[in-house]
Amino acid sequence: MIDVVICDDHAVLRRGIRDTLSEVTDIQVHGEAAGYTELRDVLRNTPCDVLLLDINMPGRNGLEVLVSVRESYPDIKVLMVSMYPEDQYALRSLKAGAHGYANKAGDPLQLIEAVRTVSMGRKFLTPEVAQMLADSLAQPSPEAPHETLSEREMQTLQKMASGKRLTDIAEELMLSPKTVSVYRARVLEKLQLSNNAELTVYAIRNNLV
Repeated sequence: MIDVVICDDHAVLRRGIRDTLSEVTDIQVHGEAAGYTELRDVLRNTPCDVLLLDINMPGRNGLEVLVSVRESYPDIKVLMVSMYPEDQYALRSLKAGAHGYANKAGDPLQLIEAVRTVSMGRKFLTPEVAQMLADSLAQPSPEAPHETLSEREMQTLQKMASGKRLTDIAEELMLSPKTVSVYRARVLEKLQLSNNAELTVYAIRNNLV
């Protein structure tokens, strides 16, 4: 049996996913959450092999939640779901540790296949995302400096460029201020920048905020 938890801020969509997965006998939805706060409580008390995680949520977006889940529950396989298979976050999700990326509005059979695939530790991609990945490998473009950042470093960059203080960032990411300071130092080093003002200009010029 594959134990599944669904995290999506839309109750109707959660129900649709749950109803789709309930049609097969080898998958069981054990819990649901509308956001990261609820998800933390669910994961503490609920068995979970595969987490279906919406990428577009208010507050902490799916990528931020993905990083936190991977840090706290490394054995859980995370399947990112989106209404848009060509979403710009698809490749970033995979880089951040997601096991797959599926379209929650697509063929129900595809979603069932995705859960089964990632539960075995394999990657699952929609045809659209697979094509994006193939194109990026076939025609690699010069890598921008920020593309070398880890997901945590990218989060730190975006929040700092939005004018948030180090202590506020630490609270939002549930990290210590010292850890966030380390991420800030790494970002400045990788982007070859000297201060927060330069960091903000870089983020704006590269459409990161």
